[in-house]
Amino acid sequence: MIDKSLKSLQEAGDALREQAGKFGDSAKEKSYELIEEWVSAFPRLESYGLTIRSFSLGVALSPSLEVEFVGRHQDFPPEFIQQILDENKGNPVISSIFNTVKTTYRLHRKIKLEFRDPLIVKIKVRISPEIKVFIGDPLII
Repeated sequence: MIDKSLKSLQEAGDALREQAGKFGDSAKEKSYELIEEWVSAFPRLESYGLTIRSFSLGVALSPSLEVEFVGRHQDFPPEFIQQILDENKGNPVISSIFNTVKTTYRLHRKIKLEFRDPLIVKIKVRISPEIKVFIGDPLII
């Protein structure tokens, strides 16, 4: 009786491990698809005046990509940012990046501080992407 119970528990454990492995593989595959989608937008970002300063890939259960772009504030007046947004309405990657830049600029103007170069856009792509925009060299990372 105890042997049957132990065998049943072992089989259940094996089934759970196999299922967890499938979920892990699925999440990893989804992460790589998401990373590929973002990477394909990077040449377009460079055409708008953002230059890649650093690029890293983290491989784990959930892979991630971290990229830092730099630019100059004078190259991104509000009209140009709006033009970029209008041109990329169907592109969620470009739209999310430049909406974040636009919002950061709007909030920065509210506190009436001078814009210090560089403009830094840090992107962390994982299952839930993260975009940070810095005005000047960041002390907060």
